[in-house]
Amino acid sequence: MLKYQPAVPTRQDGGPMALTTQTMTDEQRKSVALEYLKAFDNGGVTSTGGSILDLFADDAQVYFPKWGLAGGKKEIGKLFGDVGGTITSIVHHYSHFNWVISGDTVVCEGTSHGEHRDGPWRAGVPEWAAGRWCDVFEIRDWKIQRCFIYLDPDYAAKDTERYPWLPRG
Repeated sequence: MLKYQPAVPTRQDGGPMALTTQTMTDEQRKSVALEYLKAFDNGGVTSTGGSILDLFADDAQVYFPKWGLAGGKKEIGKLFGDVGGTITSIVHHYSHFNWVISGDTVVCEGTSHGEHRDGPWRAGVPEWAAGRWCDVFEIRDWKIQRCFIYLDPDYAAKDTERYPWLPRG
């Protein structure tokens, strides 16, 4: 007679594996995303003095326009180094954030200003230029599992010739 046994993850030695997950509230997920954004404003250093990479799961993914998809902390570090190497300073405008949270998904829409190696930017100056962005996170167990960043990476608004609707001037 066959006996039903539910699938249980096992260790290499055949014993049951303890799976632990931490239940998080929406506000806790939001706090992880906020810590990430504040770390960017602080040169990649978190409020506890750790690395921004400490906020990510080991196998996390990050997407950035014109860079692509980074998988794992090492590649995410390269992405942040490549992009961050072009930015002298950045300030996110926290009081103007719009948050949408559903399950593990946290979406933050916001604005920023700062200094890029090609020149400064500020959201709304001019209205069509860089400074508006939207990040889509998946956050579980106090770690960012996925962060897709949607923005115009032409921070200094130098790439205008290809867009005939932009004012010339």
